[in-house]
Amino acid sequence: MANANPENKNLLTIKDLHTHFFTHEGIVKAVDGVSLEIDKGKTLSIVGESGCGKTMLSLSILRLIPEPPGRIVGGEIIFDGIDILKLSKKELRSIRGNRISMIFQEPMTSLNPVFTIGSQIAEAILLHQKSRASNKKQALQIAAKMLDLVGIARPEKRIHEYPHQMSGGMRQRVMIAMALSCRPDLLIADEPTTALDVTTQAQVLDLIQGLKDELNTSVIFVTHDLGIVGQTCDDVAVMYAGKVVEFAAAKDIFDNPLHPYTKGLMNSVPEPGDSAKNKRLTAIPGTVPGLKDMPQGCRFITRCNAKFDKCEEMPPETTLGNGRKVMCWWYV
Repeated sequence: MANANPENKNLLTIKDLHTHFFTHEGIVKAVDGVSLEIDKGKTLSIVGESGCGKTMLSLSILRLIPEPPGRIVGGEIIFDGIDILKLSKKELRSIRGNRISMIFQEPMTSLNPVFTIGSQIAEAILLHQKSRASNKKQALQIAAKMLDLVGIARPEKRIHEYPHQMSGGMRQRVMIAMALSCRPDLLIADEPTTALDVTTQAQVLDLIQGLKDELNTSVIFVTHDLGIVGQTCDDVAVMYAGKVVEFAAAKDIFDNPLHPYTKGLMNSVPEPGDSAKNKRLTAIPGTVPGLKDMPQGCRFITRCNAKFDKCEEMPPETTLGNGRKVMCWWYV
């Protein structure tokens, strides 16, 4: 396995990644030529409607795509100088769950129902963190501390309980505790606050921010909640139909969205205050196209109110100032 480069500021580089699903109905291009970078200690948010490829991109980074029918058919995933796609399964296990952790979207299907919460957290600690825990008793003590850290009361008792004995919000906190237990270099959070109330959501975001500050952890935040993006993220990648159509610093995205799809997402966010009381939300017309039957040219052409003849061809990715990128003919 290649040695990591401690002087490399860039932690993760994705180059022209293609993840396809081969079905009886045809080829589903869930991730279709995505290129992204994230620096050490930074937070990147991936936003877009359901079905745009956000989760498939996240699973591809850890090579968790179900095979068959899915397969990564092209591209590179370079993590701290290591080519993830060239690792053996044994080499990948030393990174997955240790240096790269993931908070999954649905905790009930991600937690094993026949093992206690504590044993599932302790397993990851014993596998990857032998310097911190040499036996199960020590690992369970760390597991209890992690549960306390994510706001679960009486953690010493809770580590002996099973997933079905907890609410959806508590199971989500357990998933977060498990992901953070090995102090990863990269944390992938797939809708980590979906099942949580507003107060707990704020606590979880503070927890992730604290880990980032303390350990210089990088975070990929997969979400549809633009409020969270504005609070926590340095950069934003906007995905649509398997492609990243705009990439920019979070401030630039909010102050001046460029791609028509990004503008539509921003216009659909309710505004606080009296001025928004009688204001109707602006919806993006139409629906996301099926990934097996994409339109010719720009993927957004069937829903775009700024389209013109050139949009019947696929636009290239155009790089603007400050590393900003957009895939739209208006900026070529």
